[in-house]
Amino acid sequence: MESHKFWDKSESNQLEFDRDRHITYLQMMYQLLPEAYQGQEINRLTLAYFIILGLDITNSLHCVEKEAVVDWVLSLQYHPKDDVELNNGEFFGFHGSRSSQFQVNNDVVKVPNGSHLASTYCALAILKTVGYDLTLINSNSIMKSMKNLQQPDGSFMPIHTGAETDLRFVYCAAAISCMLKDWSGMDKERAKNYIINCQSYDGGFGLIPGSESHGGATYCAISSLQLMGFIEDDLLTRNPSSCTINVPLLVNWCLQRQEMDGGFQGRPNKPSDTCYAFWIVGVLKILGACKFIDERCLREFLLTCQSEFGGFSKFPRKLPDLYHSYYGLCAFSLLREPNLKPFSVELGMADVAALGI
Repeated sequence: MESHKFWDKSESNQLEFDRDRHITYLQMMYQLLPEAYQGQEINRLTLAYFIILGLDITNSLHCVEKEAVVDWVLSLQYHPKDDVELNNGEFFGFHGSRSSQFQVNNDVVKVPNGSHLASTYCALAILKTVGYDLTLINSNSIMKSMKNLQQPDGSFMPIHTGAETDLRFVYCAAAISCMLKDWSGMDKERAKNYIINCQSYDGGFGLIPGSESHGGATYCAISSLQLMGFIEDDLLTRNPSSCTINVPLLVNWCLQRQEMDGGFQGRPNKPSDTCYAFWIVGVLKILGACKFIDERCLREFLLTCQSEFGGFSKFPRKLPDLYHSYYGLCAFSLLREPNLKPFSVELGMADVAALGI
């Protein structure tokens, strides 16, 4: 059995949430990414999402050079040359980094378009967080070309050249549509039917129909349904039987993911992992079922994943990384940690940014 499953709860009793240290960690990452992230260069926009939105949750957005961030993010958008190119079947969103953004070399050779749905979601979330007016973006090209990514079964590909289709990209499409306040780029009814088909016999959702239930996929499913207007807030206390999904079975599956150590696992027979404290608890928050979790034990588990260097690790007493650091902060926001901004679960950002205040 893996050693990270064993830890002394007395460790967490000696710890407190160290907001200042997390801010320092994120500031350091904002200035210079460590060598270990070289392999993630193509996902630089996603890494920036974790850093900038993390600083926002901790009320430290003043550390960010907002104009420079806006200029950089906007430079990653791929624009069609004309209406003919806009209608050629490609997706005109945002690149993930400079390494996937090929520069124009002459008028003969076609420049490859590496626009990606996930990168577009991250780009818009960053811009919204730093206060940029999204109505200034050429959203028409994004929404019109996003239609090319939706499949007959309602799912989405992330890029127009073809790739896996699953709930992650349905969520990206829904979040993009919500942020741009334009739903013309997706067929919501087809997307809803695809999501419903992904609910498994045990109540959770798999990434594709018939696959094993997974915490991340379940978050994508429920957040997408809420963004598209198919489920209400606090559904469990209203009328869950009127919903298109099996809510009681879903709540039961989510609650079973809290382990004896207080943390949440993503699937049965897996160890607790920091990020699922957001993915699973976020789903329960949308459904109005957070009152059923053991918040004290979850907090204790998360504190054992809090690094002495700032940030959070995947498992207790491991080195931190940006992904788990961001979702660790999100989890603490859901636990109403003082001095952290309230969180918009369905959009994956602070409430204030989501509302555009």
